[in-house]
Amino acid sequence: MSQLVNLLGGVGLFLLGMHLMTEGLKMAAGHALRRVLARSTGTRLRGVLSGAAITSLVQSSSAVTVATIGFVNAGLLTLSQAVAITYGSNIGTTMTGWLVAVIGFHFKIQLFALPAIGIGMFMRLIGRHQRLTAVGEALAGFGIFFLAIDMLKDGFTGMHGHLPLASSGALGPLDLLLFVGSGFAMTVLTQSSSAAIALVLTAAGSGVLAIEGAAAMVIGANIGTTSTAVLAALGATPNARRVAAAHVLFNGITGIVALIILPLLLALLHTLQTKLALESGAPMLLALFHTTFNLLGVALMWPFTGQLVRRLEGRFRLKEEDEARPRYLDSTTVATPVVALQALTLELAHVSQIVARMVHTVLGGGGGTTVRLERDAGTVAQLIDAIGDFTALMRRGNLPERMAEILPNAIGVSRYLRDTTELALAIDRMELSAMAPELAEAAAQFRHETEAVIDATTGEGFDETACLRNRQALSRQYEELKSQTLRAGSLGHMPVREVVELIEAFKDTERMASYMVKAAGLLTAIRAAAANEPPPPPGSTPSAVPAPAANPAPGAGGD
Repeated sequence: MSQLVNLLGGVGLFLLGMHLMTEGLKMAAGHALRRVLARSTGTRLRGVLSGAAITSLVQSSSAVTVATIGFVNAGLLTLSQAVAITYGSNIGTTMTGWLVAVIGFHFKIQLFALPAIGIGMFMRLIGRHQRLTAVGEALAGFGIFFLAIDMLKDGFTGMHGHLPLASSGALGPLDLLLFVGSGFAMTVLTQSSSAAIALVLTAAGSGVLAIEGAAAMVIGANIGTTSTAVLAALGATPNARRVAAAHVLFNGITGIVALIILPLLLALLHTLQTKLALESGAPMLLALFHTTFNLLGVALMWPFTGQLVRRLEGRFRLKEEDEARPRYLDSTTVATPVVALQALTLELAHVSQIVARMVHTVLGGGGGTTVRLERDAGTVAQLIDAIGDFTALMRRGNLPERMAEILPNAIGVSRYLRDTTELALAIDRMELSAMAPELAEAAAQFRHETEAVIDATTGEGFDETACLRNRQALSRQYEELKSQTLRAGSLGHMPVREVVELIEAFKDTERMASYMVKAAGLLTAIRAAAANEPPPPPGSTPSAVPAPAANPAPGAGGD
């Protein structure tokens, strides 16, 4: 019972250490993760190397996979680059095994584990900068990680001889499948293949597991890590499902091949271990095995990657064509704030383009506009609801200070876009009669200028100063149109009711341009935060602006 309590405590400490270490390293990496992934994947080989390096750094293949999905959605990575990073992340996740094999069994762990916990928590408590506190948290997690390994070694040592798993006899196919299933289950339960593999290596190093059974469990844990990607892809964006499918295929094929050649591969690696004068023992051999069969998997999949990418790009298209479904929002990206903010920016820009299309529809006139406008309005409403839910998820996470300050801008953008759709619908419902030729010409010019201002808000390189200047000119045009319309009414050229409705339509048109310019200004501030750029200069877009106050009903008052 005492040994069982030690094991349970060790597993709990191990998972806590892994969590602190991973979260701390992710927060410390911050925008560096984005920059490295975006700039170091120019070729497939560089993608593999980047995926391996970053996963080794943050100790979480799931975090790297989620970030990769976010960058594919953002258009910063192609699917081919994302698949290469997935290959690399499987190699990088083998670093945990090497840490256990090299440090966990050859050093007196308390000599550095306890000081690491103390120093790390001291940094966490006194740190005034978020990066320093994140490094402290990671250091404390590192210490807890190895303290847990020490407890697990003691617990497994006490179990030696009481479990029938350490039999040196040859294992049959069913036995191997049972061990593979056990490794898979451990990964699913802990939601960390690194944790499962570290447990297997510790058990094997303590003599509880035979080497062949432990190797089969490592294969199962490696396959089990795809469960995180599969769960993340359920109901997610098409790109998320494509990357998850690539992950499952790679790990599944690699695991099957490794299982088929398991005895031969272990014999070859044991010989290599002796030739290279590496430390003897099961943990070192298993760490070497884990890295080798993942490298073998990359070699096997490399020639077929192009064909795999083309097939994946042809799949999962049905929901992607549904415009009311978010293109970029994925709840799994919330764990990596910089990726989540980038996705939020892109989704807001996507909604802005749909709203701009509504404006063009209503100002362009023609037949059948009501059906199109109502369909687009429904799409905008669903997307804004999704953006609101996503923003709430981000707010509950551990956001860096600047991101937390800029997040209310998303609410402001959503409100302006929603109000613009309501104005477009209101204008479409108005029954306007034919205007006098001179008034019709001025109104056409006014509509044309409105569309130009709104187009400038949805394109690349939004210039807020120029848009504000053009919007002010548009306001002056509105005042002139209003005067002309009133004059036409006073001369009896138009009934009073039509004069009122026409002025309301002109005012609502001017408001649509105003709201779109304001929305684009707030979106620019969010985009700058997502790209880690300096805040806009004084006098331009503020870093955070509350949502606009409730507007009067479309067409009411204000002039």
